[in-house]
Amino acid sequence: PVPPPVLLRWVLPCQVVPLVVELWDRGSSSRDQLLGSASIQLHQVLSSEKTRLGPAGDPGWRQTHQDRIPVVHPQPAERVAELSYVATLQDLGFIKAKEVLVSDSIQVGPDGSEPGPSSSRPAAPKPDTLEYRAALELEMWKEEQEDLFDDQLKQKELRHMQALADEWRKRDGEREALVKKKELEFNQLEEKLQKTLCDLEKREKQLAEAELQVGLINSDQYTLKASRRLQREGDHLVALEREKVRLMEEERGRLLQQMADAEARYQQLQKEFQLYREQQNQRPEFRLQAEVNLLALEKVELERKLESTTKSKLHYKQQWGRALRELARFKQREQENAMARLKKQQAELEAMRLRYLATEEKDAVRQDRQELDDIRNELNRLKKQEEEKLGPAPAEPDSAPSLNLNESAEEHLSRLLEERDTLLRTGVYTHDDRIIAELSRQIQEAMRDRKL
Repeated sequence: PVPPPVLLRWVLPCQVVPLVVELWDRGSSSRDQLLGSASIQLHQVLSSEKTRLGPAGDPGWRQTHQDRIPVVHPQPAERVAELSYVATLQDLGFIKAKEVLVSDSIQVGPDGSEPGPSSSRPAAPKPDTLEYRAALELEMWKEEQEDLFDDQLKQKELRHMQALADEWRKRDGEREALVKKKELEFNQLEEKLQKTLCDLEKREKQLAEAELQVGLINSDQYTLKASRRLQREGDHLVALEREKVRLMEEERGRLLQQMADAEARYQQLQKEFQLYREQQNQRPEFRLQAEVNLLALEKVELERKLESTTKSKLHYKQQWGRALRELARFKQREQENAMARLKKQQAELEAMRLRYLATEEKDAVRQDRQELDDIRNELNRLKKQEEEKLGPAPAEPDSAPSLNLNESAEEHLSRLLEERDTLLRTGVYTHDDRIIAELSRQIQEAMRDRKL
């Protein structure tokens, strides 16, 4: 049951707790987080303007209140959002009141109003008065609403707990699935990384070898290209200077020809003037003098041009000589560099050849030692046979092998000495080197064998 409007106006402002609206953030992987809350005052609805629900004569009224309130975060207290709400209260009229029996001790004044402060005992309203019925209905309504609120609260709590348990199981399953998925991805990624590291190591080794080869090739190519480029530049400069000299020679020849022509013309004019002067003594001479002066000016101009041409030729000759000297220096420097590189390469080749010869000589010495050992064994065997026979006859045949043996030992000793001296004269080896020490040891052994 709904309380009467008079009691509703008294209950809403004084006894009803404001409606609290909470704003939560429901995360996918973390727990829910409270963002803020807002309080809605319901008593503001009663002060709103009334509008009739139905046609005229119906007791129904409607009151609507619309407002915007801030949503405040609890800690720290700051405004995080704004809530717009509309609250509506519909008054459908009075309801039929139930008859309730009460004790006769409750009394009320004849006008139904409360007694004044001057009376010694406040009179209670009569059981059948409107105020008593309203108070009784309010108490009954409050008890029913409390029971209903308790039941709804318990049901809501059970629903919330069940929803929380379901959500927890769901979140737990999602987390386990996500963890398994991440572990699988991590293992796959680790395998890929191991494979990539192996490939990178192989690639780095290949790149290092390729870079070394490319560096060696590039150094030779760069030197060759630089030499060719400088040669082309020098040839181009020489060609330019030659072209300039040729042009200056042509210009000089042309000017000399002009000067010769002018000189011939001047001589011709001088002759004509002299002839004309001899023939025309009676005419005024200032015209001829003017022509002579003009020709003298032309001669001076031609001489000046000739001098300028000569100076230009001298200047270009100097530049040409400077270019030739620079080219000669460049060629000499390139030749020196080429000779230095050639000497270095020859020294490297000589060192490689000597090492190769030393290796071959070492093998030859080893073979010679083996042959000497075989010959020594053969001599020992022959000596034993000779001792066993004890006859004078075998002495003559033994003289030829001993002679051949001495000759071969002498040749071997001289060859060893020559090889050791040759290696020492190159300056690459010293007496402390292994090959020189081995040759010295073989020479000493050969000398001991020769003494024997």
